[in-house]
Amino acid sequence: MTRAGVVGVGHLGFHHARILRSLVDEVRVCDTRPGRAAEVSRELDVRSSPSLDAILGESDLIVAACTTSAHYDVVSSALSAGLPVLVEKPIASTLDQGQRLVGMAERAGLVLAVGHVERFNPAITAAARLIKEPMFVEGHRLARFQPRGTDVSVVMDLMIHDIDLVLSFVTSGIAEVRASGLPVLSEKHDIVSARLSFHNGAVVNMTASRISREPMRKLRFFESNRYVSVDFAARKVEAYALVNGSISQLPTDVPEHDALEEELRDFLAACRGEREPAVPGRAGVRALGAAEAITREIEKSSRG
Repeated sequence: MTRAGVVGVGHLGFHHARILRSLVDEVRVCDTRPGRAAEVSRELDVRSSPSLDAILGESDLIVAACTTSAHYDVVSSALSAGLPVLVEKPIASTLDQGQRLVGMAERAGLVLAVGHVERFNPAITAAARLIKEPMFVEGHRLARFQPRGTDVSVVMDLMIHDIDLVLSFVTSGIAEVRASGLPVLSEKHDIVSARLSFHNGAVVNMTASRISREPMRKLRFFESNRYVSVDFAARKVEAYALVNGSISQLPTDVPEHDALEEELRDFLAACRGEREPAVPGRAGVRALGAAEAITREIEKSSRG
C-alpha cells in the first residue's frame, strides 16, 4: 500500500492530489489553511491531515506544493522522517538551502525530485531527440498577471522553467550572466531579460514576463545545420536541418500525455527504485544557482 501526502493544496497542489488518487492507494492533504485542506478533502474524496507532523507520520512519500518560502522546512522535515520528496520548483528559497536539502537526501539515500514540470511537456519530449549541441537559444515565457506567485520574482516564478530546460541541454558551465528587470505590478521583478554565456561558446537569451497581454511559452534552439522550435503552450515542434545542401523539415511526433501526471509517475518510479528521477535535486540546485546569478545581475544593473 502506497500513501502519498500533499503539503500545500493551492492551485498546483490540488492537481497533484487529484492525479495521485489514480496512482497510489491513499492520498492525504494538509495546508496552513485548515479550511482549504478540508475543502479539497471533500472535493477529491481524500483524507485531510491537521498538521505537517501528522501527514509525515501517515505517508510513505511527500509532494511539497507549498509556497517557496516553506520549501526548506517542509522538505527537510520530510527527509528527516525518512520520506522521499517531490518538491515544486524552485527547490528552495536560496541556493544554500537547496544544497543542504540535496546533501540531506544523499546522506539518507532518499529520492529528492524537483517539480520542473516543463521537462515532461510533450513538445520538449519530442524535441529532445532532435537537439544535439545548441549554441544559441532564445526563450520567451510570457503570462498575464496573476496575484498567485508574486511572493517571488518572475525569475523564480516563470523564468526558472526555461533555465532548467536550457541547462539540461547546455551542460557546459556558465561563464557570464547579464540581466535587467523591473517590478511593475508587484514588489518583485515582474519582467526580466537575461543573457547567459557558457564556457563552450553557447549563448542563451531569455525573457520572462508576468504582465503580458498575450501569453507565450517558446524556446528556439540553434546549432550547426539545425534549428528546433518548441511551443510549450501549443505543444508543437518545428525542426529543420541542412541535409546534403538542402534545408529539410525534420519529422516530429509529439506524444499525447499530461505533463503533471508524467512527472508524478516519474517520481513514483524513482521511489520504487526503478530509475533516477528525471529532475533530481542536483538539477534543481543548478537551476536555482543560475536564477540567483540572474537576480544578482538585475540588482547590480538597478543600482546603476
